[in-house]
Amino acid sequence: MTTSGSVTKQQPHPKYRPDIDGLRAVAVLAVVCFHAFPKVFAGGFIGVDIFFIISGFLISGILLTSLKRDTFSFKEFYTRRILRIFPALIVVLTACYFIGWVVLLPEEFQQLGKHMVGGAGSISNLFFWQEAGYFDNSAETKPLLHLWSLGVEEQFYIVWPCLLLLAWKRRINALKMAGCIIAISFAVNIYTVQTDAVQSFYSPIMRFWELLLGGLLAYFQQHMIHVEQRIRQGIDRLLSRFTARRLPVVNPITLQNSLSVLGIFFIVFAILFIDKKMLFPGWWALLPALGAYLIISAGPSP
Repeated sequence: MTTSGSVTKQQPHPKYRPDIDGLRAVAVLAVVCFHAFPKVFAGGFIGVDIFFIISGFLISGILLTSLKRDTFSFKEFYTRRILRIFPALIVVLTACYFIGWVVLLPEEFQQLGKHMVGGAGSISNLFFWQEAGYFDNSAETKPLLHLWSLGVEEQFYIVWPCLLLLAWKRRINALKMAGCIIAISFAVNIYTVQTDAVQSFYSPIMRFWELLLGGLLAYFQQHMIHVEQRIRQGIDRLLSRFTARRLPVVNPITLQNSLSVLGIFFIVFAILFIDKKMLFPGWWALLPALGAYLIISAGPSP
């Protein structure tokens, strides 16, 4: 296994999933609508939670595949992350600097400089955690506020590959390890949101359960594919029989359709009915997280 230095084999790219691209679009649209029409799309900020599930699924899939092929390299992994993230990030930071120089007050411009440092250093979430909440009135003077979620993801990219590699080398059950981290992270989130909602919102510890939930799905699809297929086929047969008896339809309902519809329902419900008055993430974060999980689990249309 290669952990540093030269790489003899290129790390795998995840297979293109049009359904995941569609889910990304929904997440972006939800956040945009939240800022444009906050009274109508009060829960649109949950688009970030959808992104966490997607990122955890894709990154874990890449890591698991490269570990299985014995081609994993920290150098290769982080080089790809830097090349994927930083070119666009530099453009955003530069544009915000010049626009901020024109439109912001001196104190606000000074604050923007701190946020640029946080964005470049992948710790924006920690900066905003110390300042104020996502929903405070001064949010419009923080053009880089959206980088907090990128900070959480990049911190996950630092921790998760190390843990996964350790589990792989020590023959520790990665599924159990991920399950334990998810349980602890979610429990801490539930406890902390009652006393410090801002900390629960920005802290990576309270958000890792969402990223690892996506990782759990990647593990199931790579290492338990035969079990998953048998379960799907059995449920498909039951759903088809039920449909054939009760509904006059040509195409019977399948598990894939059921998962997709349920996932969409969870996400739409969250966008329309969750609002900033609720304790979030907390239990409410399960709606967008499970919604995204179910849609990715359903897979693309055949």
